[in-house]
Amino acid sequence: MTTYFVTRHPGAIVWAQQSGISVDQQLAHLDIEQIHPGDTVIGSLPVNLAAEVCAKQALYIHLILELPFAWRGKELGVEDMNRFGAKLQQYEVQKVSQ
Repeated sequence: MTTYFVTRHPGAIVWAQQSGISVDQQLAHLDIEQIHPGDTVIGSLPVNLAAEVCAKQALYIHLILELPFAWRGKELGVEDMNRFGAKLQQYEVQKVSQ
């Protein structure tokens, strides 16, 4: 079982390290084919990709930020992530129809 942290943001990587979050692999992009039952995927994935993770019997843990509109699209440092309430929350996402 592998824990993946999917992010391309240096501030998020440092935040995870400083928060004691243990990951096996940090990825800038998730290849869903590498996910296996029992794996854990941490990140801010689009809902369709999060559903694919869950369909593979892996855990999806979402990185939540209460980010004001003016801050969207900006690189955040660790201090910014803490200020905007960065936290992790597990979700079960399921596709319900075609």
